[in-house]
Amino acid sequence: MFRPPIQRKTIPVILDGKDVVAMARTGSGKTAAFLVPMFERLKGPQAQTGARALILTPTRELALQTMKFTKELGRFTGLKTALILGGDSMDDQFAALHENPDIIIGTPGRLMHVIMEMNLKLQNVEYVVFDEADRLFEMGFTEQLQEIIRRLPETRQTLLFSATLPKLLVEFARAGLTDPVLIRLDVDSKLSDQLKLSFFHLRLDDKPALLLYLLRNVVKPQEQTVVFVATKHHVEYLNQLLTSQGIECAYIYSALDQTARKINIGRFVHRKAMVLLVTDVAARGIDIPLLDNVINYNFPSKAKLFLHRVGRVARAGRSGRAFSLVCLDEVPFVFDLHLFLGRPLHLATIEHSQDADGVLGRVPQSILDDEDSHVVTAHENCLDLQNIKRVSENAYKQYLKSRPNPSPESIKRVKNTDLSSVAVHPLLGSGLEKMELERLQMVDSIKVYKSKSTIFEINSNNKTSASEVMRTKRSRDSRLVDRFQKRRDEMKAESQQNRPVIQSSATTQQHQGEEEDDENLQGVFSKVVGGKKRKQDEDVDRPKSKKNRQSGRDEEFYIPYRPKDFESERGLSLAAEGNLFEQQASSAVLDLMGDENNTLDQHTKIMRCYEEWKKKYKVDDADDSDGEIGGGQGPKFGGRRGRHGAASQPKNKNGSRVRSELKSNEQILKQRKQRSKQQFLQSGGLKKQRSGNKHRLNDIRKSGFGRGHFKKGKMKKRL
Repeated sequence: MFRPPIQRKTIPVILDGKDVVAMARTGSGKTAAFLVPMFERLKGPQAQTGARALILTPTRELALQTMKFTKELGRFTGLKTALILGGDSMDDQFAALHENPDIIIGTPGRLMHVIMEMNLKLQNVEYVVFDEADRLFEMGFTEQLQEIIRRLPETRQTLLFSATLPKLLVEFARAGLTDPVLIRLDVDSKLSDQLKLSFFHLRLDDKPALLLYLLRNVVKPQEQTVVFVATKHHVEYLNQLLTSQGIECAYIYSALDQTARKINIGRFVHRKAMVLLVTDVAARGIDIPLLDNVINYNFPSKAKLFLHRVGRVARAGRSGRAFSLVCLDEVPFVFDLHLFLGRPLHLATIEHSQDADGVLGRVPQSILDDEDSHVVTAHENCLDLQNIKRVSENAYKQYLKSRPNPSPESIKRVKNTDLSSVAVHPLLGSGLEKMELERLQMVDSIKVYKSKSTIFEINSNNKTSASEVMRTKRSRDSRLVDRFQKRRDEMKAESQQNRPVIQSSATTQQHQGEEEDDENLQGVFSKVVGGKKRKQDEDVDRPKSKKNRQSGRDEEFYIPYRPKDFESERGLSLAAEGNLFEQQASSAVLDLMGDENNTLDQHTKIMRCYEEWKKKYKVDDADDSDGEIGGGQGPKFGGRRGRHGAASQPKNKNGSRVRSELKSNEQILKQRKQRSKQQFLQSGGLKKQRSGNKHRLNDIRKSGFGRGHFKKGKMKKRL
């Protein structure tokens, strides 16, 4: 039976009981790599209290997928699993933890909330997995993860699975793991060999037309496609546009309701909709079966994000294609991607075949004109579509403000590259590539046309003073103009000579900060499997001097007054001076729902759901001394049963049910009244009351009130 390399290398090390940091590309089988050793270590259910395995994931969809895979793979193990996710019912999650699960799968936001509510210590956890660990740290869950690690026992086994190795992950491995082993399989195969990349260079306004053409003519009807866009407003706009053109779509974004998410994923998985529109919330960890194509409607600003996007296809030995729509301001990010991958970028020529991989080409204007007519007609017939388009355009302007800048090297290379001479992409060619190229070049020449004469030299026979001044200046600076023109022609010729293939070095200054050097990794990890290989041209491209040319400082001896990660650490820190994170987390509710700021401010009140849940169902913690939940008393739910089939509420030996020690409000008031009455009687209060009444009666008699009107017995009775 075929087993992926990540499983062959990690499973033996995990079974030896060592902490592991495993790196492999998306879709390489990392989930089974940590589930199989977990089942082998847990063996089966035990009577002890508390969970024994903990799996943390960055997104809700990845947690649901891991839960499904855990149930399928461990069907006959008898192990119970609890799912802790944001957006689901808190009562169901409290009940699931009271049933003493063996495995807990959850997201950091809701899990930290439940831990603070129930005061979980997690002292029996012996197997911890951080799936997509780099994404966990990028989303700002560093403090939560450290708090969870603090509650775990020191004898645990910790595993980190990721597709990349950022600096923050290395620092966490140094602090939270014991002699970890680093297994790197991302060096030689960042992308699958079965994945073919295509890049289409076009204007921003032509992207909807090209998307319609790809879905109608290039993508086969039986193939499923995921389209990645920048914002949720683009999702709504493209969903309405494609639906109006007869293309069934499903969509997912973070602000969408949880029920709507499940419905849309179900429609896509069951092939009722062949196109899925998503933001980057679905870029990691989701394994959609039989996915064939990925379309990057908006090109990602980070190379790692591109890897996670296109990693949805070409999984488990299957082939797939990734189409990227690239406008002019996104071309430097394409260069950054190939610098990161260490592979050349091919510019389209007439000789390229349709099966060419990694080619950047242009789109024929005839295709854009035909599809754009359908887009214009759809906007004219629907006023809502016009409004949504305007909103998406404004959202894209805000997106550009927050988008990171490309590397200066890539910007320089784009300026030195003549993109106007790039041919039509071979995938879109119709046999008239040469004619279409000449047409596009003529259009480009009109776009960049500049007159050789100034406004003062319109009439060559003009004898005004202004024209004479310009002629004198031109004759004086003719030597400089000729020198500049000659230099520009040489650069253009050089770019024409190297146009089909743009070589890229394997490492740049931009990526030196993202991944650690092998020397630093050796100081953190006890063993490195599959270390980074150096190419021959890497030593040639690396400058011999360690000085930074821009700042003129020696990086080896320069000591900054602030650390490099000062701003990021200050932004991630939540605890004030003298206060632990636990104190502030007890008064906050964290949610994993957001790629927007407003969604993080929806839940700001202190919630004590667990105490209300215990009062509602009259549930008592089995053992408050160690903070573990489960094993003893469970929730009083009708029909809900514990591990061994017994009712959730325990019984005595004679069969009678145990009375709950939790008291209601009426019982507490009754007890207080009895206690106060007893204290009143013990202090002689009844005798004092009787003597006081007797004195009052004598005073009334002396005053003459009631003489002849009331008898003595009636007066005593009234008093």
